Amino acid sequence: PLWLRYINYIGDVSPIWLSTVDSFPYVVPEFGVDLGRSLKYGAPVSQKIMERLPVTLLLMGSAFTFAIVTAVPLGVISAYRRNKPTDHVSRVVALVGVSTPSFWIGLLLIIVFAFYLGWFPASNLVLPWASPESVDGASTQWDVFTTAIHHLIMPTIALGTLQMAAITRIERSAMLEQLSQEYVQLARAYGVSDRKILRKHAFRPAQLPVITIVGLQLTAAIGGAVLTETVFEINGMGRLIIQGIQALDYPLIMGTTIVFGLVFVIGVIITDISYAYVDPRVSYGEQET
Repeated sequence: PLWLRYINYIGDVSPIWLSTVDSFPYVVPEFGVDLGRSLKYGAPVSQKIMERLPVTLLLMGSAFTFAIVTAVPLGVISAYRRNKPTDHVSRVVALVGVSTPSFWIGLLLIIVFAFYLGWFPASNLVLPWASPESVDGASTQWDVFTTAIHHLIMPTIALGTLQMAAITRIERSAMLEQLSQEYVQLARAYGVSDRKILRKHAFRPAQLPVITIVGLQLTAAIGGAVLTETVFEINGMGRLIIQGIQALDYPLIMGTTIVFGLVFVIGVIITDISYAYVDPRVSYGEQET
């Protein structure tokens, strides 16, 4: 499998490590995870993390989904219509998004859409898989899901705007680079339409730097999650580490920091493995036959 080839690629894999990987489900329970007890809550740190981690992962996942779904088409259109009004608007939006901190966007969204217009709730977050009994006004699972989406819109925009802006700029630059390549000029000389060139020739090679920036934006997303959860009073990992810092709860601070580091490392590994799916030249040591 690709993930095992990746492990071989990043270092020589010893027989001991291979046997450990093969018996992974049996090894983990023997070691266990003990991050100590929280001084503030009097409960195991791992328990508090498991309660809050799904909330943060949901928020970060929705923010990245919003960023990618918005940024990729925006960057492609901006490159295709270079120096046109659409391109100028896209570049201004990206510049404003990169320059604006997530907590300020969150406060602005709360003031406009929660206080003045009353369209969205100003705080808290509902998990889509929560039971209807635990959600006010929900009688079915569909009601829980719609309530969760309603609560998730503003935090998602606040956290995902920076990622959206960064990905848009990289997407535009990568597409412009691909559109200037000789094979694109040759395709145009053969009469291939611009839309077909974008879709079949230029788009896929341009995604390699985009994948890279998505992986690197994990650090910004983790930091942004801390601020976003504080602004919207979301009980996730970000707010948990803030509460630990305020209470000088060192086991809680260290535990949440370790988990954030693991999330980043896993994200980088997934980014590296994704290269092989986008670029067939990346094989991670696969032997050619």
